[in-house]
Amino acid sequence: MEKRRGPPPCQSQEGCSNPAKIRKAKDGAQLCGPCFSKNFEDDVHETIVNNNLFKRGERVAIGASGGKDSTVLAYVMKTLNDRHDYGLDLQLLSIDEGIKGYRDDSLLAVEKNRVEYGLPLTILSYRDLYGWTMDDIVAKIGKKNNCTFCGVFRRQALDRGAFKIGATKLVTGHNADDMAETVLMNVLRGDIARLERCTNIVTGEEGDLPRAKPLKYCFERDIVMYARTNQLEYFYTECIYAPNAYRGYARKYVRDLEKVHPRAILDLIQSGEKVSVKKEVEMPTLKICERCGYMTSQKLCKACLLIEGLNTGNTDLGVRKSKKSKKVIVETESSKEGEGGCGSGGGGCGCAGAADETENEETRKRLKDLQF
Repeated sequence: MEKRRGPPPCQSQEGCSNPAKIRKAKDGAQLCGPCFSKNFEDDVHETIVNNNLFKRGERVAIGASGGKDSTVLAYVMKTLNDRHDYGLDLQLLSIDEGIKGYRDDSLLAVEKNRVEYGLPLTILSYRDLYGWTMDDIVAKIGKKNNCTFCGVFRRQALDRGAFKIGATKLVTGHNADDMAETVLMNVLRGDIARLERCTNIVTGEEGDLPRAKPLKYCFERDIVMYARTNQLEYFYTECIYAPNAYRGYARKYVRDLEKVHPRAILDLIQSGEKVSVKKEVEMPTLKICERCGYMTSQKLCKACLLIEGLNTGNTDLGVRKSKKSKKVIVETESSKEGEGGCGSGGGGCGCAGAADETENEETRKRLKDLQF
């Protein structure tokens, strides 16, 4: 009877003699738990340094939902800030959309992060900012287009929260899978403006609050494995309003591609990075909303249009797109700049804590492939 082989040795460059326990999804490296964590952290540090994401002394708001991406982001940012002496003032920022049985529970996970990481936490609610909760909105409009409302409101709420705490930069937990899905979604929509910028690691540099994505090149499976290896607690229940979101279909397609061609995620990101728009294509010009002062490409920002529609009963206002033949129509603030994450526009939701956060059977199967 053939003797069963043990796990292969750790392939760390630091001469580790431990047996490998994890196969890294991004590059297939076979590593033990501690070396996997260090390798993951080194990747994020390299991304931060190579892209000059931060300046010493900056106050950085970390968008925290309690899901795996934002939990890992907060933990890694705290770890690297201490290890490499970035000199950053890190603060957690959460948004309460008003979804009973979902967001109220996930905020408990954020509160644990606040205590464990020793980072200040600020929470803003849709109720206070807009006079509506997502539960109220869904009760009025139904489940169609609710991700559009949530995405627009969430993006603006994060910005307002960051300004409130005096942050000069906002970081979000968008990962490589999110980026690949967003490239695909923008191709399918023919959304040229968002396609050009959706893979940018920093967006909003033309305004007062740039957004950065330190986890841009981190695979979702590696993020989950990192959370498990470091015993990080996170919230993984699916948003009750997200199952039919457009992003879910793109996510499934990207995962199917990854099974056939493991580099598909990175290839999609690189394709998006190489996109350039011809000069003759008319792009949106940023203005200031006449009602609230938020940036927009129209007279009124998308949030103000949506609120007006809710208050007047004209719930299509701000949801239906204008039909113009050869002009690129984009509400810049409406979709998290096509980044992925909640508010991916057109009814697509990929917020931390939505469908990609669900610890379902498919997720468990995908993670099993990475363990020896």
